[in-house]
Amino acid sequence: MHVIVIGAGAIGVCSAWYLRQAGFEVTVLDRRGAPAQEASFGNAGVIAPGYVTPWAAPGMPRKILHALFQRESPVLFRPSADPAMWRWIARWLRECHPERYRANKLRMQRVAFYSRECLHRLRAELEIEYEQSRGYLQLFRTQQDVDMAAPALALLRENNVPHGLIDAGACRQLEPGLADDTALAGGLHLPEDESGNCPMFVRRLHQLADAAGVKFRFETSVARLRAGKEGGLTVELAAPGRGATAETLSADRVLMAAGVGSAALLRPLGLRVPLYPVKGYSATVMVRDELQAPLGALMDESFKVAITRMGNRLRVAGTAELGSRRLDLRPAALRTLIRVARDWFPVAGHYNEATLWAGARPMLPDGPPLIGATSVPGLFLNLGHGSTGWAMSCGSGKIAADQIAASAGQGDGPAIDMEGLTPARYGLAPD
Repeated sequence: MHVIVIGAGAIGVCSAWYLRQAGFEVTVLDRRGAPAQEASFGNAGVIAPGYVTPWAAPGMPRKILHALFQRESPVLFRPSADPAMWRWIARWLRECHPERYRANKLRMQRVAFYSRECLHRLRAELEIEYEQSRGYLQLFRTQQDVDMAAPALALLRENNVPHGLIDAGACRQLEPGLADDTALAGGLHLPEDESGNCPMFVRRLHQLADAAGVKFRFETSVARLRAGKEGGLTVELAAPGRGATAETLSADRVLMAAGVGSAALLRPLGLRVPLYPVKGYSATVMVRDELQAPLGALMDESFKVAITRMGNRLRVAGTAELGSRRLDLRPAALRTLIRVARDWFPVAGHYNEATLWAGARPMLPDGPPLIGATSVPGLFLNLGHGSTGWAMSCGSGKIAADQIAASAGQGDGPAIDMEGLTPARYGLAPD
């Protein structure tokens, strides 16, 4: 049985690996020239199931309104006439209710904890190294930040997630490089969470998948999907040049894992997925002083900026920008990243020589991804992971592969409860 995976980011490559391990013939298509070149490329690198949370949260609408009048903000809103943006916002606002937030957070954490288990098994079996580090520290600049973390702490306790609410002194014991003159009210330590270099992991898994027989076709854009005349699906590729004939590929199953590009391909099939690109930024900085640099991964809760150690580099990532589909580098957003890094680790890196990046996170209004079969026979989704694609990639790939195998009469399906995680959530599943 032939499965085509559209997208070679972390989600697509993990899916391809598990599909091949299940015995399928697998072809991966991607418009870029190598794996992990879009949302997977410049992310924060954090794998923190205990911290995974929906963007649709109580208090977030007020925070966005407040951000409109700030020069430096973790959230940027650029209103435009884009109808898709306003439809997305309307649905997002409905999800900011406390009960909806709680349900969505638990769904996301279900995938993230399972994904971490899958990652650890892959790491042990395949001996993949990806500059991983253990432990995650959330920094609170003010007592207000500590107080606002109360709902998240309650969920951590309820789900028996190892954590500790610690004072400033304990934070500095964990991270001796933290600056003494930056206000620090305390921190939340998640000792079992971790971080790692996402594109390094994806590139290595791509090599192993290729050696195992997965066929990768890069610089290959998909023009449209069609239902096959005698079952299955047909994938029509974009013509390579003017006057050239478009190539078509046939498959028994197609898995859509193309991030923000998925929505346009699904719409002609009658599948309206409310994906919207929420833009994020990162800066990668060479370490200047080993003794003054962070040891692991941290999050500045006030600015929602992550600082992650990756070998001899620091990855500083954050800012959620809604309303712009362009991936231009906005100086104000990048200044915020560097400012936060300097606040905590003023001499740790060569900040003036940072490599800058902007990418589009494929965000659904409520937060959890969509993984599973659609109402189009043979078409499956694995998308909408937002800013947590790296944290959910291995688990999402395993889930999708298990679903496709079950649809072919092989196995019992996913190993976790899929309530609220399938396309049925948006009325896109089979009747």
